[in-house]
Amino acid sequence: MNKHPKKPRNRAMYEAILTLKDVDECIQFFDDLCTVTELMALEQRYQVASCLHNGMIYNDILAETGASSATISRVNRSLQYGRGGYQIVFDRLAEKDEP
Repeated sequence: MNKHPKKPRNRAMYEAILTLKDVDECIQFFDDLCTVTELMALEQRYQVASCLHNGMIYNDILAETGASSATISRVNRSLQYGRGGYQIVFDRLAEKDEP
């Protein structure tokens, strides 16, 4: 968790992400930006966060995602004590799904 970065964040990259119009553009951008291994790790962490958010227990998350207990614990720590980024996304996705 990068709460106190030693050097300033490159806001330009995050602003660039906000210009993407749909999931396909996001996939194209992240395919260019990240290695396959980096993408797999990011996608797995998000899947773990979603499982935790939905109340799943560690053993079931481990079986569903293949994530290590250390990864599950780290993601859980981010959900509990992080900066709220996951919750923002989960809330917005829930709003999007509401009729």
